[in-house]
Amino acid sequence: MKKAYIILLFTLFIYTNISANSGVEITVDIEIPKFNVSEYHAPYLATWIETEDRKTIIATSLWFDEQEKWLKDIRQWWRKTGRNQTKPYDGVTGATRRPGMHKLKLSDMEISNSLVPGQYIFLIEAAREVGGREVLKIPFSWPIDNNFTFSVRGEKELGKITLTINTLQDSL
Repeated sequence: MKKAYIILLFTLFIYTNISANSGVEITVDIEIPKFNVSEYHAPYLATWIETEDRKTIIATSLWFDEQEKWLKDIRQWWRKTGRNQTKPYDGVTGATRRPGMHKLKLSDMEISNSLVPGQYIFLIEAAREVGGREVLKIPFSWPIDNNFTFSVRGEKELGKITLTINTLQDSL
């Protein structure tokens, strides 16, 4: 009887951990191009998710330095979600990044709790002082049944942007 009880507890523990860890892994690979200019400033960058009819669902990241006055230059983000937020901007903030490849891991749980089944757009906007501004969009469906990867390439302030949503398999 005692053995059966221990096996049952162990099985429940394993099942609970598998269920808690199943879901998706969401990453964004972001290329910030290098410019050959005398005065270079790292871009401010924001990401968020909207519905097809352009209703903002969730702000997912914001990279900026301490000068909040320039946040208005990330114009679409500012109009959609930024001006209605206060520091720490829903806990999605981070420092600006220099040129190169950067990986952004998004919170699966927060996104999963915010999205209902449907079509969405992942947006990324970059603005750079003494530079330009650019917005890129990646459409996706939610929930996903299979792994999803889609890339877009910027022409001004952003290089290659890749959104990857991987389903996590229930395995030990």
